[in-house]
Amino acid sequence: MNVDDLLRDALREQAAEQPPAGPGFADWVLAVRRRRRTRQLVAAVVATVAVVAVAVGVPRFYSGKSDVRPSGVVDRGNTSAHPGQSPPRELIAAGKTALAAYYIPTKVTVSARESVSERTYWLFDRKTGTYVKAPKWSVVTVAPGMKTAAVLERTLPASRIGLLDLATGEVKRWIQVSHKVGGLSFSDDGRKLVATTYTHNPDAEFHPADPNVGEPDVPSSRTGFYVLDVASGKGSWAGVTVGGQRADGLTTLVNYRQDFALTRDGRYIWAGLPSDEVDKLFYDFTGAEVPAPEDGSKYLVWFVDAGMSPDGKHVAGDFAGQTWTTSSYVIDSATGEKSEVRGQQLLAWADDKSLIAWDIGKGDSGAGKSEFHARLVLVTIGSDKEVPLSGFLGGGTDVSAGRWQPVFATR
Repeated sequence: MNVDDLLRDALREQAAEQPPAGPGFADWVLAVRRRRRTRQLVAAVVATVAVVAVAVGVPRFYSGKSDVRPSGVVDRGNTSAHPGQSPPRELIAAGKTALAAYYIPTKVTVSARESVSERTYWLFDRKTGTYVKAPKWSVVTVAPGMKTAAVLERTLPASRIGLLDLATGEVKRWIQVSHKVGGLSFSDDGRKLVATTYTHNPDAEFHPADPNVGEPDVPSSRTGFYVLDVASGKGSWAGVTVGGQRADGLTTLVNYRQDFALTRDGRYIWAGLPSDEVDKLFYDFTGAEVPAPEDGSKYLVWFVDAGMSPDGKHVAGDFAGQTWTTSSYVIDSATGEKSEVRGQQLLAWADDKSLIAWDIGKGDSGAGKSEFHARLVLVTIGSDKEVPLSGFLGGGTDVSAGRWQPVFATR
């Protein structure tokens, strides 16, 4: 089935299901971007949609000698679209990638000076073919095959990491840690798990005593990262300096949540920085800074979740412009050349040429209602067509008032 066939089928289903259009997308995007970007960059904000951590990993614990990946939980390659559902009730998927989970953030007041954005997750249940609420977990990242997830309990940062069997809903093993963890990310081959450590909840938000003086200057509590072997649960912790003046004279800044992840080849750790001078840094497993790998990693944009394509030939970029548009760009990892592709925010690669993205409704570009419409779509490099995958976001303008946010995994 080609893209044209998928488009026709999806549009027929969309017409039958009459998807609702929900308001408030711009305010949601800008609120999320504000938490991602430093205060020094607010004037130059480019709207994006936040997603927690990159969600790839292993479907089972390794015990064999070769990297044998299991057959998918759901059919690989087929597109499963539900343009009338938002949040989705049934599986959304395209190519090699599926919506393994989604979460809804809720702002909780801790004190007069502090609030916390708490997530409630819904995980895909392959027995029922629906997304089921999983209120136990504060952070979830799902492994390839959608059989296993790494999870953290409600209170962040957490002192242990759970390996959750998605078929039974039971934690098969706990990994105890000495440095408390607030973020999780699997390697692309699924053998390693990176856990970002914090001394305070990385989803906290601090408020000034006087709202007229701006945001309080609260430093990040990030301390470093673990690199853990998923099969054994063993690994080591590396401390990483939060930020500040570097030996080369440049200044680095760190958001309150700024999680680490592995590079595509699994050899190095990297994290973005909300700074004009340095936007990302790479490390070896001891926490020592290293140059960017020669595989296009230098083009990674830390707040664009799709990252590098499966074949390594392209890197997903930001908006193709500084205004509300319906296009982003992808970067040739060998040359750095940029090409436009549909979609306001590139979320995950479906295959080497296609991506899942947030995009506004057709004809909604420019001022006005464009800021208040977004749905998941499938887009393809070199094509101006897109396949609707979900219904439109809806429900108010506050990011804490029910905006569902996707978590993708290889299936």
